[in-house]
Amino acid sequence: MKTFFTTILMFCLAVSGYAQTIHKTVKSDKLNSPRELKIQLPRNYDAKAERVYPLVIVLDGDYLFEPVAGNVDYQAYWEDIPECIVVGVNQEIYRKTDFEHDEEGILSENGESFYAFVHDELMPFIESNYKVSEFKVVVGHDEGANFINYFLLKDKNSFRAYISLSPDLETNIVDKIQSQLAALDRETFYYLATGSEDFKSIKAEVIECDAKLKTVENEKLKYTFHNFDDANHYSLVGMGIPKALNDIFTLYKPIDGKEYREKILTYDGSPYDYLISKYDNIKYFYGFEKRLVENDIRAIAAASKKKDDLVSLENLALLVKKEYPRSMLSSYYMGMYYEIEGSLRKALLQYKSGLMLEPSQYIDKELMLDKMYQIQDELKN
Repeated sequence: MKTFFTTILMFCLAVSGYAQTIHKTVKSDKLNSPRELKIQLPRNYDAKAERVYPLVIVLDGDYLFEPVAGNVDYQAYWEDIPECIVVGVNQEIYRKTDFEHDEEGILSENGESFYAFVHDELMPFIESNYKVSEFKVVVGHDEGANFINYFLLKDKNSFRAYISLSPDLETNIVDKIQSQLAALDRETFYYLATGSEDFKSIKAEVIECDAKLKTVENEKLKYTFHNFDDANHYSLVGMGIPKALNDIFTLYKPIDGKEYREKILTYDGSPYDYLISKYDNIKYFYGFEKRLVENDIRAIAAASKKKDDLVSLENLALLVKKEYPRSMLSSYYMGMYYEIEGSLRKALLQYKSGLMLEPSQYIDKELMLDKMYQIQDELKN
């Protein structure tokens, strides 16, 4: 491990509060040649914190890194996906030999070396130097999108998600992919895309591949396919990346109106039980704990009130108090519980205590005062 990489050139870190990008030139024992890497760390990344992040490996990083890293940073900023560590491998000089294979789709010696570089050197290096979770994603375009399938075929546990953008598929590889996806024993995401104006030969192969992958019967497989209108071989990349990230991290997304109506209100258990299950699944799928977000608190509180589930609301209030003891959130939701329960004086004390705490995105001093005046009027009557 000590000789895997020799750092020749390092870095420029962006200002704190922005995604941090590190540029490195490294030497690999497997490739016997230097390679340039681009590494984007999440905003406010803290190497000493316990938090870990999904890892996104991008082949053809010389042109594909920026659109992937930009989409990751943008969607993570709005909390639609988790913050991720994104690593791009520049291949402009070595692309032809890195992806080399024979007519049967078997990797050549050069192709095997590049596979070993990514699998045996790059990934362990990133894992040992950065706060990486068990959830790993690989992204490829054109020949690179074909190449990412070898990670699935050789070691199906290498990655949990594959983003294949207009792959230039090789002979017989689709049947191998189909067979491997059918044998998955843990949840794995596979995203495939082409466009109406894609190269005809590639588009035909991708559509044929989609037809076969759709027949895979395995509940562990989360498969998505898009054929974008008016998109060519290159423009579909800009459409596919955000779609793929959105699909891969669907479970992570904050509760929206559709989830509220179709899943929470129809859930057999309580709204609180739904919330706990959702966050447990996030930890299971992505390998890290997501902190309870205010958007989800509001949704569960609304569902508890709508379903007249006072126990669920109490449990939610206790959880909020535990997660946000210094925030007005804790007092607001404890106050809401006592108010609906009928303990108005206890509710009033909660709202009053909240005035000394920190405001949240939706709860501020003005709202707390309004609740206090409302309850005071009720007590007078």
